[in-house]
Amino acid sequence: MSVVPAEVLPGGARAVTGTVRATVTAELGPRARLWPSLVAVYRAQLSRARVARIPLLFVATFQSVGILIMMRGVVDGGSEAESVVAGSAVLVVAFVALNLLAQYFGQLRASGGLDHYATLPVPPAAVVLGAAGAYASFTVPGTLVTAVFGCVLFGLPLTHLWVLAAVIPLAGAALSGLGAAFGLLAPRPELATVLGQLGMSAALLLGVLPPDRMPEAVRFARDLLPSTYGVEAFARTFGADPDWALVLGDLAVCAGVGVVSLAVATWAYRRAAVR
Repeated sequence: MSVVPAEVLPGGARAVTGTVRATVTAELGPRARLWPSLVAVYRAQLSRARVARIPLLFVATFQSVGILIMMRGVVDGGSEAESVVAGSAVLVVAFVALNLLAQYFGQLRASGGLDHYATLPVPPAAVVLGAAGAYASFTVPGTLVTAVFGCVLFGLPLTHLWVLAAVIPLAGAALSGLGAAFGLLAPRPELATVLGQLGMSAALLLGVLPPDRMPEAVRFARDLLPSTYGVEAFARTFGADPDWALVLGDLAVCAGVGVVSLAVATWAYRRAAVR
């Protein structure tokens, strides 16, 4: 068993001040399996989000709908309209899965909430994946409303909206991993909030604005943002004859980035939980 730091209190008593180590948890009982633990965390986080995050979901949806209305006065149609509609829909995912998740984990770390999870026989991956999945699921209604409104506003077909069933979880996984990593690695919750806001602003500027009008350097930065691949996958489906190979390629990039970002978030959780 690892040594737990202690400090001397008045009267000679000694009190534990460090976080309980994972080795202590292991001695108290066997760890639960990943899948049941993930489902339990997912349900708990989703229930919490329904109560505490509905107003913020409304804000995220209203923000994206407002951007669509504003861009309608600038963009007439064609590929630019497709980019605007797709980018505004994925922006709802970025607002919730990246921005709010960064704030949540930042506050959880600052308040000592990670100590609770550290004492439970729950794999670290289950905590990160469960919270990320809940926040990504929470974006579904707002994303659908934004996509339908944008298609009607710009006269785009609604035929392939079903592709959002793949875009939302894959883009959500990539952005949720980044948001969780921001919150867990930032030394202060205020910095986690700033990082989440910057990430959402990048998703707004690089995902919603048509790429054809961007400078080459900005396009390169756009290629580094994982949510833009979800935007591209969705935007490609508006054409009369979508190139499904390219759509699948963009979704594959989202999936790959999602695996990496969630792995980094899991590592960051382990690092923060044992401090």
